[in-house]
Amino acid sequence: MQPTISIPQHWAYPRFALEQRTEQGMILGLYYYPNGTELAEQFDEGWRYVLMPNKNSDEISYLKEDQIQPLTPEELFQQITAEIDFYQRQISILQQQLAVVTGGSSNG
Repeated sequence: MQPTISIPQHWAYPRFALEQRTEQGMILGLYYYPNGTELAEQFDEGWRYVLMPNKNSDEISYLKEDQIQPLTPEELFQQITAEIDFYQRQISILQQQLAVVTGGSSNG
């Protein structure tokens, strides 16, 4: 079953999605400062995003929608294919290690 997130009708819909890759990193979370709250008065009403600029770092940034730039389709394609290549190399290494352990060869 797919998790469901309900957004009140009087809130604007978020521009970015969870796990979306952006120029600033991957979106890990989001929260909203509703109109009429102290936080919205201090920091402006709207969505805030929690981003991890680098998946190998514990660094996190908190940005407003207008501070985030989506990746172009070409940039997104390059990122995803590079990650696929990385994991395919890791799988190949693991298959070789498994073949040594089992005394046979692994086809994959």
